[in-house]
Amino acid sequence: MSLAAGGAHAQSNATGTIFGTTTPNATIVVESPDTGLRREVTADKDGRYRASSLPVGRYKVSLVQGGATVDSRDNVQLAIGSGTEVALGAAATASSANASNLEGISVNAAALPSIDVSSTDSRTVFTAEQLQRIPVPRDITAVALLTPGAVAGDSRYGNVPSFGGSAVSDNAYYINGYAVTNPLTQIGFSALPFDAIEQEQVLTGGYGAEFGRATGGVINIVTKRGTNQWKAGAELRWEPRSLKGSPKNNHYGNTGNPEDGTLYQRREDNTSWRETASVYASGPLIKDKLFFYVTGETTRQEGSTVASVEASKGTAYDQYRFDTPRWLAKADWNITDNNIVELTGLSDKTKREYSDYSYDYPSSTHGSTKNDAARTKDGGEVYIGKYTGYITDNLTLTALYGRSDQVHTVTPSGSNGANPQVLRSATTSTPAGLPFNPNYSAYVKSVPGAEDKTHGWRLDLEYRLGDHSLRGGIDKQNLESTSGSNGYAGGEYWLYGRSSRPNSPISTVYGQAAPASGGGYGTQGYYVRRRVFNTFASVQVKQAAQYIEDNWQATDNVMVSLGLRNEQFSNYNGDGEAYVKQRHQLAPRLGASWDVYGDSSLKVYANAGRYHQPLPNNVAIRGASASLYTNQYFTYTGINPANGAPTGLTSLGAPYSTNNELGQPKDPKGVASETLKPQFQDEYILGMQHQLTPAFDWGAKVTYRRLRNIIDDFCDDRPIADWAERNGKEFNFLFTCALFNPGRGGTWSWDVDGDGTPEQVHLSAKDLGYPKPERKYLALDLFMEHPFDGKWFGRVDYTLSHSFGNTEGPVLSDIGQSDVSATQSWDYPEIMENTNGNLPNDRRHYLKAYGYYQLTPEWSFGATTTVASGRPKNCIGLYPDSNDYASGYNSSFFYCDFSGQGVTGANTVRTPRGSQGRLPWTYRLDLNVGYRPAFADNKLLFQVDVLNVLNSQKVQSINETHESTYDAGVINSYGRPISFQDPRTVRLTARYDF
Repeated sequence: MSLAAGGAHAQSNATGTIFGTTTPNATIVVESPDTGLRREVTADKDGRYRASSLPVGRYKVSLVQGGATVDSRDNVQLAIGSGTEVALGAAATASSANASNLEGISVNAAALPSIDVSSTDSRTVFTAEQLQRIPVPRDITAVALLTPGAVAGDSRYGNVPSFGGSAVSDNAYYINGYAVTNPLTQIGFSALPFDAIEQEQVLTGGYGAEFGRATGGVINIVTKRGTNQWKAGAELRWEPRSLKGSPKNNHYGNTGNPEDGTLYQRREDNTSWRETASVYASGPLIKDKLFFYVTGETTRQEGSTVASVEASKGTAYDQYRFDTPRWLAKADWNITDNNIVELTGLSDKTKREYSDYSYDYPSSTHGSTKNDAARTKDGGEVYIGKYTGYITDNLTLTALYGRSDQVHTVTPSGSNGANPQVLRSATTSTPAGLPFNPNYSAYVKSVPGAEDKTHGWRLDLEYRLGDHSLRGGIDKQNLESTSGSNGYAGGEYWLYGRSSRPNSPISTVYGQAAPASGGGYGTQGYYVRRRVFNTFASVQVKQAAQYIEDNWQATDNVMVSLGLRNEQFSNYNGDGEAYVKQRHQLAPRLGASWDVYGDSSLKVYANAGRYHQPLPNNVAIRGASASLYTNQYFTYTGINPANGAPTGLTSLGAPYSTNNELGQPKDPKGVASETLKPQFQDEYILGMQHQLTPAFDWGAKVTYRRLRNIIDDFCDDRPIADWAERNGKEFNFLFTCALFNPGRGGTWSWDVDGDGTPEQVHLSAKDLGYPKPERKYLALDLFMEHPFDGKWFGRVDYTLSHSFGNTEGPVLSDIGQSDVSATQSWDYPEIMENTNGNLPNDRRHYLKAYGYYQLTPEWSFGATTTVASGRPKNCIGLYPDSNDYASGYNSSFFYCDFSGQGVTGANTVRTPRGSQGRLPWTYRLDLNVGYRPAFADNKLLFQVDVLNVLNSQKVQSINETHESTYDAGVINSYGRPISFQDPRTVRLTARYDF
């Protein structure tokens, strides 16, 4: 498919390049038969030519001499961010065999060049036709998980992918060139109607200097656009409840087998169905000039879930309904052949409603009384404008502006969230009938005004100078978040509990103790806790970057890419004050591609680069802005029968905050170290691709990644107290937490002695006592691919990898903590003991295969399969010394007591990360069959997809907490599964394209 070597490089995150060799100084015409776009470029004295920043799609490339076409190639397919090589004239004659292959490309979106000798990165591109033909969940992340080195992150993060051992918050997402990554947490993104995807590009390493703000992977979407042909269509997809596999029940027990032990959750009663309807239309408003494409889809999912046995005495049966309407509209205006304008608008919103009922486990029935429904609303719109100007044959300008607005509101159940929530803890069954939910964050609500906004622009220039293709650009983006969770319904919540040790502390602060009498209930230890929580704040991150890149055709067969990116990140608190400013983050990128035989049949490539990761907005919500978070304990004599609230209260102590969150503004100089350095990672890749035969390509790649620095918070005030003693200061300072670089020293401004004047406190790495962060990823990727030849397409990937170290990065999958860059890992040095080992995203072996077969013009078949080794298992327990300063963190340490004699610390042993074996291997097979009846001229499609045909439901994650309190013994939930593979799903599709 590719011919003689020529100078080009995969460029722009939403376009591609056609390049090659031809007659010196000849005129090359590149035309789109779909939109009429036409470009003329002139080959240089060596016969090299290139047409860059072209919209993806199919083109005709012609050699014109004396006003006549003397050679041409039809149906040249262009992929996002890729270079497609086309030789013409005498250059094509030199490789006539390859030229005939190029001419034989069938007209379909799957026919893309298999070896791009102009690229040095690691990418996979999925086309609209592939996404229609292969059986895969209609979800952007599900598609991305088919790429080499990608694994599903912890289910508590929504199965967001982890690329190359990175954290789920380390990725970047783009739609038509604009970044749509979640600005609050960096986990997830704004989605779009699935049928609107023209191409989905997944970059898993080695990406150039134009990309930044990611140390994991990049998911890059280009949408469909209008053409000169009028088109319209409709599709209906249905996943019926009756054809769904029954979810596997969940059990207690430490055997690791979810079918053993006491029943924890009757998941077999969890049922659901889903239906999606979509329509689209496109065509020319002015032929060859102005086009439109619009599409809309609406998805409804309804089902029910049964909570655990522990929750069955309360509202444990939920019926839910999710409605997700999405739309996308795109306009393309070819003002002239040299000036193009694109406008894109899309909407991604989800409404969720839950109705609660009581549930009786013995009879497997739910009650008939429905509580007030809880409701959530999430999402908003994204708008993007882009201009491309082909100033000269050698100079191209692109400019882009985008903005987004996402609203988040949560209304908990119970009088529409107007009244306080009243709950009971796991330690008490009294008062009866109250919900059991120790996850109090589920009752946090967001009022109108809670939203995320972004706006940004970028400018890119490309100039060809002899053997050099020079690129440079600048981009800026502001990300604003108004507190996504700003308090409890009714302003507070009450939690009933009971201590097993009356008169012993129930609060580690101020010595508040459990009562000796039951407050009228005649049983010792009963109490109730009142918690007030409010974090309303408007914060923002300002991001900017500049880059320059030289793609140099050093020889006829060797291309070298030299790039440098400079990034700036500034984070602002709720008062508009910067608490983190990071400048001059230089990220060099170096790549090389060797076209070994000069005919694009064998490529050897290598690259090395540095990649930076910014802090998201969520760090500022509580860590840098004023917030209120207090607790107060009481005894009680009665319960209000109307709402379950306690009556006859007697305080056990004044309200207090363990984190000094009393609503006062925080000094930005004390929130983060003045010498804070950004999170960054270094990466090295060596690979090759070979056209084994005209029908098969294969390749191999070795990747090494090393995390060099991270940002997190520490909460240990002992080093500050030591500093005060060394400097003759009285230590009179209630320290919360502060951002730092683990393994490095830092400087902060704190009022250590409480005299009202902050002192500048410098603490060295030795003073702080933390180890250096370590995250390493080493992988060997092998693949074999058969490009679509009009009959079948197939690809097989195998990855042998190892992800290891003492930190996953900005999140903590061990406990599902999503406080990005503010995890508990680095709060105290003791928590980091024994943390070196296999990390949560380590899957040593991973096999992925997918493809489709066109049996006849009417019948097609598709298959996808994945096989993976299991996740490492941990045992997380109490610190051996119950008197240690950090022991109050309870089950947060890599120590466990397996003696069975009650957890006292005396029998505690080290349990290094990943030392408890692995979860079972997982496997999955998806199949589909499509039928396009001849009588409908292939416009009508009936398709059946069966996802997880074998109904495999292996455990994907477990509860790794071994014990809760000293003398309490092993908790019965240790080893209990948290998530399983999704059961079998049947998807029925009917589609008609006009």
